[in-house]
Amino acid sequence: MEILGWILIIISFIVAFVGTFYPIIPSVVFMLLGYVLYGLFFSFVELNWLFWVIQALFVVLLFSADMAANAFGVKRFGGTKAGVWGSTIGLLFGPFVIPVAGILIGPFLGAILAELIVTREGFKQAVRSGVGSLIGFLTSSVVKIIILSAMLVIFIFFI
Repeated sequence: MEILGWILIIISFIVAFVGTFYPIIPSVVFMLLGYVLYGLFFSFVELNWLFWVIQALFVVLLFSADMAANAFGVKRFGGTKAGVWGSTIGLLFGPFVIPVAGILIGPFLGAILAELIVTREGFKQAVRSGVGSLIGFLTSSVVKIIILSAMLVIFIFFI
């Protein structure tokens, strides 16, 4: 039973890290699932209140950093709220429309189309907004990996 427990825990952690690049997968949920699985298969004793407080703070940090990085990327390159929304929609649907490459192309095209349709600023500005959304997504992914890694290290430290 221990082996099954560790396999499920490790799979949930791997899925959490995959979610950094596939936003349809909720990374935080799978990371927390790994902790709960550990508690169910082994014991919640090691995962005391301090552990859960630290993890809750990391969850808040993760959500905040994710939203800020995407919005900053678009706005830094002159995009508007429409570009941010278009980027987000492209990020969600891109991987389904264009498998594998859609994770990068989706937010880029989403921001461009939203800027062209809503603001009508011109193609050059729309492309700048698309580049900003791509940079925001990549920055967000790196930040998520760092935060998820810190959450995992803290888990290992506590067990």
